[in-house]
Amino acid sequence: MTTFTTTITAMYTLQQPDPNYVVNALWEVTGVDGTYTASIGGNTQFSSADQEGAFIPYASLTQAQVIGWIPESAIASAQACVQGQLDSLANPPVSPANTALPWGQA
Repeated sequence: MTTFTTTITAMYTLQQPDPNYVVNALWEVTGVDGTYTASIGGNTQFSSADQEGAFIPYASLTQAQVIGWIPESAIASAQACVQGQLDSLANPPVSPANTALPWGQA
C-alpha cells in the first residue's frame, strides 16, 4: 500500500489585491510503498476571481490551507503518476534487446 504526502515547496505572491497575495503554489506529491519512494512536482496558479471566503494574511496561512486550494483532480493525477513510477521500480518494464541476426554478416 502506498502512502502519499503532498507538500508545498514554494509560493509566489503579488502585492495586490492584498499584501502577499498568493498567485502560484509549487507542490510535490511523494509516494512511499515500503520499499520504494517516488515523487512528482506540480504547480497551481490562483486568481482573486477564484477566492472563496475572507482573505487570509500570508503569515497566517498553513500548508494544509494552501493544499486545500489545489484541485483534487490535480493531486489525484499526480498520485497516479507517482504510483506508476513505484510500479515500474517494483517491476521494471522489459526492454527489447538488439539481438545479432541469426544469419552471418556478408
